[in-house]
Amino acid sequence: MRDGSVLVTGGAGYIGSHAVLALLDAGWKVVVVDNLVTGFDWAVDARATLVVANIEDDAAVRQAMRDNDVVAVMHFAGSVVVPESVSDPLKYYRNNTVASRALLESAVATGVKHFIFSSTAATYGIPEVVPVREDSPKVPINPYGMSKLMTEHMLRDVAAAHPINYCALRYFNVAGADPQGRSGQSTAGATHLIKVAVEAATGKRDAVSVFGTDFATADGTGVRDYIHVTDLAAAHVDALDLLIAKPDESHTLNAGYGRGFSVLQVLDAVDRVTNRQIVRKFEGRRAGDPDALVADNSAILAALPWRPKHDDLDGIVQDALAWERKLAER
Repeated sequence: MRDGSVLVTGGAGYIGSHAVLALLDAGWKVVVVDNLVTGFDWAVDARATLVVANIEDDAAVRQAMRDNDVVAVMHFAGSVVVPESVSDPLKYYRNNTVASRALLESAVATGVKHFIFSSTAATYGIPEVVPVREDSPKVPINPYGMSKLMTEHMLRDVAAAHPINYCALRYFNVAGADPQGRSGQSTAGATHLIKVAVEAATGKRDAVSVFGTDFATADGTGVRDYIHVTDLAAAHVDALDLLIAKPDESHTLNAGYGRGFSVLQVLDAVDRVTNRQIVRKFEGRRAGDPDALVADNSAILAALPWRPKHDDLDGIVQDALAWERKLAER
């Protein structure tokens, strides 16, 4: 067992619950802080301690940090739906930026030394060059991306002023589910393409909307870098080891596979895996959707021992589908 424990915010949600599993499997003690607004208490592994609270609740968070000898924070809590961020920007600046500021203050106040932040490729906006490098211009085109970028800036400034280091991981398109069936994406009304497609394949939806067929890509549909959630969770554990080993260093790293698939290629993969044809509903482009968004992942491969183990589109779909069927049985 490692010394101290890791506090995981949003650990009852999709990516957070997978990070909890990865930490527990790596020998860490874990305390989860989640308000259960979008998460589920049953998604938290029984080996972890669950504290039901908002991360802005300074008293509850600091008590959890002190009572559990927290040495690191993994911060997943927040709001993640891009169109909603446009229609309700204040919600996103409150949940993603103001709440993160409160969490950071609690971490500094209780002497937490390491902080891993769930950031996003949305910080880049519409990139001029693909694959996208970490030093590419950060010009978010929606409040979601801006709220995350503001938190990255806070982390930089706090690490310069206090004895804490951080790793911000900029996620590309997260998909799939735990291959052992222990967790998956369970939120109603999800907007991620693979989740939507397996819902259609299992009869939860009548069709899958394809937004735009006039992108500057091989088949005219948008291209994205899909990373398996279990690989992403593993990257967080490796990032924590790096922060502990090199306490004077902080890092901002892309988390992706470095190759992309179009919307139609993803739907073809779902058809292959399910041996049935999903109904495709072609609609107009959404504002602000880039033609392609693919990571240059050379920095994360250089900084961490992390190597993807689930870099297979059909495999990602299979794991997502297995979880969808398990959800249907719940």
